[in-house]
Amino acid sequence: MSKISKIAVITSGGDAPGMNAAIRAVVRTGIYNGLEVYGVKYGYRGLIYDDIFKMDTKSVANIIQRGGTVLKTARSKEFYEKEGRAKAYKNVKKHGIDGIIIIGGDGSFKGALAFSQEYDIPCIGLPGTIDKDMSGTDLTIGFDTAVNTAVDAIDKIRDTADAHDRLFIVEVMGRDAGYIALNSGISSGAEHILVPEKETNAEDIIDSLKANQRRQKLVNIIIVAEGVVSSCNATQLTQIIKEKAPKYDTRLCILGHIQRGGSPTYTDRLLASELGFAAVESLIKEQKSYMIGRINNELKYTPLKEATKASKGISEKWFRLANILAS
Repeated sequence: MSKISKIAVITSGGDAPGMNAAIRAVVRTGIYNGLEVYGVKYGYRGLIYDDIFKMDTKSVANIIQRGGTVLKTARSKEFYEKEGRAKAYKNVKKHGIDGIIIIGGDGSFKGALAFSQEYDIPCIGLPGTIDKDMSGTDLTIGFDTAVNTAVDAIDKIRDTADAHDRLFIVEVMGRDAGYIALNSGISSGAEHILVPEKETNAEDIIDSLKANQRRQKLVNIIIVAEGVVSSCNATQLTQIIKEKAPKYDTRLCILGHIQRGGSPTYTDRLLASELGFAAVESLIKEQKSYMIGRINNELKYTPLKEATKASKGISEKWFRLANILAS
C-alpha cells in the first residue's frame, strides 16, 4: 500500500448548508497531516475538464459559516459514462491525486463507486443532502439547517394564518423523502403532514377540516413534501379544498430553494467538521472507499456499494405522534 500524498475534495449534486464546513475540515486536516489538498470545482465536471486547483489553509478561511459551497456544484451526466470517467482519471493522474473525498448524495456516491472500482482510487463519501435520505447515517450534512429554515418560515406563516383565520398549505422540499416535511410539521404544530412514503386520501383531509370547522378551528397548517404525487400534491390539494371546503380561506405557499441556503446551524457545522476530519484520516490509514456517517453519536463506515438511499421508510410511530399532537 503506497502512501497517500495528494487528495482532492469535491462537492457534487444539490448544495447543502455545511458543505463549506466539510471542505474546511478536509483541507485543514489534510495539510496538518502533510498532504497536498486539491479542490475540484463544479463536481465531477471539474474532474473531466481539469478545473482542479491546489488549496491551502487560507483557501478555507472564513467559510465555515457560509451556506452553499465555495467549490461550486453541478450534476455531470458525462461522468456516468466510461468515457467521461476516463477523461477524469487522466486529470487525476496528471495532478498525482491518490484519494478523493466527495460531499454529496446517492447519485454522487454511485459515480464515486464506479470510479474507484475502475481505477483503484480510494473515494470517501460524506453525506451532504438536505433530504436526509441516506442509509448508514442518522443525519446528513444540511438537513438540520433545512428543517430549521422551514420551521422558521412556517412559524411566520402561522402568524398571518392566525390573523386572518386562514388555512395554509405549505410545500417543503423532499422529492423522494418526507423527512423535512415530517420534522418541520411536527415542530411547527401542523395539522396534517403529507410525505411520499405514505399515501394520503384528499377526502380524509377534507373530512378532518370539516370536523375542525364544527369546533370552530379555522386556522390550519398542512405541510406537503414536494415529492407527494396524485391528488394530494400541494397545488392540487389546494384546489380540492377550495372546491370542497369553500368556507376556508385557503392559501398555498411553496418554500422552494430558500431551504437550501443560509448559514448552517451548529449541528450541521459540527457534523460536517467531524466527517471531513474522519474522511482524511480514513484515506491515510485504510485507503478504502467508504461513506462516513454518524449513527448513535458514533462514526459509521459504510462501503460505498452499500451507501444508497434509505429504503426502510419512516417509522409509523412518527405519523401517530403527529396525528395525536395535531388533534
